[in-house]
Amino acid sequence: MSYETGLSVEEKVTSLFQPDTLIPAQYFETFRRKAHLEPERRLMLAVLEDAVACFQKYVSARDSKGKGTFRDAEEWILEEERDWLFSFNNICEVLGFDPQYVRKGLMRWKETRLAERPKAKVYRLTPKRRRRKSRETDPSRSGQKWLKAVGR
Repeated sequence: MSYETGLSVEEKVTSLFQPDTLIPAQYFETFRRKAHLEPERRLMLAVLEDAVACFQKYVSARDSKGKGTFRDAEEWILEEERDWLFSFNNICEVLGFDPQYVRKGLMRWKETRLAERPKAKVYRLTPKRRRRKSRETDPSRSGQKWLKAVGR
């Protein structure tokens, strides 16, 4: 059975090494379809989904609440300890993900997102004034002022 795609051999080979693009909702939908997930696994998936959603939603937050939510999610994702049952590493392993791979992907996403963000422009509201030479900057004058101040 032959499928004709109209692609050259080089295009077919290079397409093998390009990553598939999925939005988080599509990725997590594959786990929702499984009917026999234990309640603990469903809870772990919900924790992971919430952390990723907070991480992505508040990455460029400007208010303190949004920044705090992002910071909490990022700290949890970057934490390497496995002591806690609901740590990022444990949840990923229980769900069958490589924690380092997911972590690196989220950090790469963050860098890309922050690089795409428009940069703020700074505008001067008052015109820049030229500084006049003050008498204090002239060393001979400052000595004379000192002498005058002490009464000599």
